[in-house]
Amino acid sequence: MAVLLQVDFPFEGPWGDAMSASMRELAASIAQEPGLLWKIWTENAETGRTGGIYLFTDHAHARSYLEMHTRRLESFGVRGVQGQLFDVNAELSAIDRAPLPAG
Repeated sequence: MAVLLQVDFPFEGPWGDAMSASMRELAASIAQEPGLLWKIWTENAETGRTGGIYLFTDHAHARSYLEMHTRRLESFGVRGVQGQLFDVNAELSAIDRAPLPAG
């Protein structure tokens, strides 16, 4: 069963195009994470928060990534990382055109 991971944390920028330019290597690294199907990057300059919505193949990969990512962010001085795991209801999500793997 696919597992959705939602992560967000305080962030001072950069935002938008500047974020895209400065985070390309990190995005490429995340794309290689075991069990990752996709990630949507999120940012809100007004609230000073950023993060992402991830879809993993299973709970084990999602949990492992969250633990590693939290440690990585904390090593950069980021505090207040919030992460939540959710089971995906594939049947209902398919009705609403969710990009889920077949299965």
